[in-house]
Amino acid sequence: MNVLQLLPQLNEGGVERGTVDLAKFLVQSGHRAIVISRGGRLVKELKEAKVTHYSLPVNEKSIFTIIRMLFKVADILEKEKIDVIHVRSRVPAWIGYFAYRLYLKRYAKKGLFSWTVFITSCHGYYKRHFFSQIMGWGKFVIVISSAIGKHMRDHFGVPFYRLKLIHRGVDLNLFTYREPRLDLRNGCRVGIIGRITPLKGHTDFLKAMAKVVRIVPKIKIIIAGEVAPDKREYKRELDLLIRQLGLERYVEFLGHVDNVVELLHSLDLLVLATTAHEAFGRVLIEAGACGVPVVATQVGGVTDIIQEGVNGLLISPRNPPEMAEAIIRILKEREIAKKFSQNGRKIVEEKFSIQKMMDETFKVYKEALQVARILIIKYSALGDVVLSIPGIRAIRNNFPQAHITVLTGKPARELVANIPYVDEVIVLNKTHHRNRFIMLKEVGRILRENVFDLVIDLQNNRTSHLLSYLSFSPRRMGYDNGKFSFLLNYRLKDIEEPISPLEHQFRLLNHFGIKCGDKKLEVFVKQEDEEFVDNLLGQNWISPNQILVGMNTGASSRWFSKRWPRERFISLAEELSAKGIRIVLTGTLEDWEEIRKNQDLLRVKPINACGKTNLTQLAALIKRCRVYITGDSCPLHLAMAVDIPTVALFGPTDPRKHIAYPKDNLIVIHKKISCSPCYRPTCKDYECMQRITVEEVLDATLRILRKKFPNL
Repeated sequence: MNVLQLLPQLNEGGVERGTVDLAKFLVQSGHRAIVISRGGRLVKELKEAKVTHYSLPVNEKSIFTIIRMLFKVADILEKEKIDVIHVRSRVPAWIGYFAYRLYLKRYAKKGLFSWTVFITSCHGYYKRHFFSQIMGWGKFVIVISSAIGKHMRDHFGVPFYRLKLIHRGVDLNLFTYREPRLDLRNGCRVGIIGRITPLKGHTDFLKAMAKVVRIVPKIKIIIAGEVAPDKREYKRELDLLIRQLGLERYVEFLGHVDNVVELLHSLDLLVLATTAHEAFGRVLIEAGACGVPVVATQVGGVTDIIQEGVNGLLISPRNPPEMAEAIIRILKEREIAKKFSQNGRKIVEEKFSIQKMMDETFKVYKEALQVARILIIKYSALGDVVLSIPGIRAIRNNFPQAHITVLTGKPARELVANIPYVDEVIVLNKTHHRNRFIMLKEVGRILRENVFDLVIDLQNNRTSHLLSYLSFSPRRMGYDNGKFSFLLNYRLKDIEEPISPLEHQFRLLNHFGIKCGDKKLEVFVKQEDEEFVDNLLGQNWISPNQILVGMNTGASSRWFSKRWPRERFISLAEELSAKGIRIVLTGTLEDWEEIRKNQDLLRVKPINACGKTNLTQLAALIKRCRVYITGDSCPLHLAMAVDIPTVALFGPTDPRKHIAYPKDNLIVIHKKISCSPCYRPTCKDYECMQRITVEEVLDATLRILRKKFPNL
């Protein structure tokens, strides 16, 4: 595995330390680690560990620098054959993300797939504006505390399943344990470690210590941390406050400290006085590992580390009197300090070791690479959704560990949700939105939240191509058919010669390396669907030995040209009923309203299932039929999927393009006239369907039935 980490620089800080530790761990585990940063003190340590480092100005916010850097980083991705891009700050994240997209675009132009993944780590509370949105765009978003996870969910809309909580860790071999001194009569040392900045609460700490020194006079106050150039004025304010509080002889500023372990071992108590939400508080786990008792403000991620009264004391932020009281208690009651010290080391060993952090991070990398998130778009028509199931099955067989989501229409939701090859269903409800633009905007947002590695567009129309693009998936596959297909980056030229719908699907999938073979149609019926059909047939006094023939009298509401005349269904029903055969009618409520107008059909006492079933219930009902008679519509494909003998009536459409595959128990009746197939939903005379006679449909039906019932 080749892992690239991007961060602004490699000087002091938890982010920088974590980057170096992870890079060293990867190299020791036999992987390649590459780091891009502006540079800094820790570069030497990286190089000693045989980690490749590229020094680039990825910390600069200039738009021109960012654009220039993304091309350089894309070149590095290509050169180093990167598998995982892990970014740890906003400016490097923007550079890394667009370099990643550029890198994948280069692969797509060659017709190749790169499964490189983009991962972000959130180390702080980002302000809610567009510049920070990038930190939520990773396939996985690593958060260092529960508080940061909640922040990314609430303010940046990152779904829970994409958040990975990985606490920072410390090297337990380096941060060795020492029990605290119980006798402090000869003096003690209380310290605060962190950047010299107002957020770290130094003023509150000094005010608290002004009270502490009156109770514990033999005390040394240690302030360790680097003063950035823009914080020098704040440092002068602290110097003035120290003089005002009369603490000059107690306080010692150490500046940047290289050997934190030695400093912690010299302390009798560590204070974390942060006033704002603390993302985590790495110094707290370092202190716990070294056995130093802790007083900390109850802010943000601190509560992931410090358990009140177990391994430290928690206090309110900006409350010097409460802080002073907690400090005095630990300095006076040394048995409590010992308990906090022992518990602190135990908790760090269990939850915050560097080995645990590395293992969990590597686990995220493996999951990101191995578990592809795939979106399949197929939302209409219902029959085409049924026909897409073999393609979905093939995708699952090629990606057994993938998380497969299907974007489908509301009528097909139950059908798709039952497919065992599908993990999740997103419903495209066109009638729910006021206009097409709002629909595209809302559905596009949902798709982007899911961060799909691959979109497979089996719908292949303008809307589906737009939704593929709006998903922001770096890999978008479909047919090049002139219908906004330029929005796809993996395209196959469509063909005009008539081929079966499954061959059409498989041609696309096979071209891009998704092996397909099994054309078997499937539909997955639940136990409750079977029970529903039992109840429906029981109410109509159907005995187990009675012959049941199903008739689908309707078609899609817009395809009037596919409908066989209802009076012919009536005549056919009469002929079959005369032979003791019961008829079950399927279709919509509107179909039944039309049927009710004709008393002749009602006289044969058909079972009315029109508008009473969903798709899986309809499939369960068709399974009970000996023969099913239908036009070119969804029930035709359901009948084929449940392997029921079918008589299919075709008119304006070409059976070669709509029959999944030839079957022994399928009889297709299609009248070839000069204008057929026309694919027109309406017609002046519907001649192609009018030419299909009752006699030939009856003959086809009886031919099938006589195989099992010779006396008919």
